[in-house]
Amino acid sequence: MNANITKRNELLAQKLIQGLKSRNMTGYYAATREEALAQALALIPEGSSVTMGGAMSAHEIGLVDALKKGNYHFIDRDAIADKRAAMLAAYDADFFLTSANAMTSDGEMVNIDGNANRVSAIAQGPKKVLVIVGMNKICGDLDSAMKRARNVAAPINAQRFGLNTPCSKTGACMNCKSPDTICCQFLITRYSRHADRIHVILVNDSLGF
Repeated sequence: MNANITKRNELLAQKLIQGLKSRNMTGYYAATREEALAQALALIPEGSSVTMGGAMSAHEIGLVDALKKGNYHFIDRDAIADKRAAMLAAYDADFFLTSANAMTSDGEMVNIDGNANRVSAIAQGPKKVLVIVGMNKICGDLDSAMKRARNVAAPINAQRFGLNTPCSKTGACMNCKSPDTICCQFLITRYSRHADRIHVILVNDSLGF
């Protein structure tokens, strides 16, 4: 990555880490995907039960493959026929892996969900939540974070899943009520009531959508 962009990301990440701390969450900065993977594995003890939402960022840093190959109880909902059971298992897991659709520069996270399994697990249930966030998702304020979630993340995900929504055709949010909409539940995480529950790894890279 360009040295100037890296320097900017380092400075922004330090501000963000302080913002997360003020919100009772813990932040880390990783200069590379490899550092992000090492930090994530350092946070997850062997033997832990781990599950996830649809976090492309966790795949992109190699975390999902590492957990599947390592000494962990990885609950892979893609490999379980009973999807509901796999989703419900998340609420009692040691770790829930996710990303954010957007994050403000002072540590608020924005997530949009269709089935609500991801946002509900972030809010309550799993003992710890580990969030992998590329610096491409950092926005100046909550309004711009919401706009990013609705106009960047949602259309791309609708297209990725082959959904018949207006945004999948226009590339921008149309505030639809389509049966296929994935913008059913909006979660803004502005504070964690429980210390040491939410950990956020900020990665000096463009990850996910």
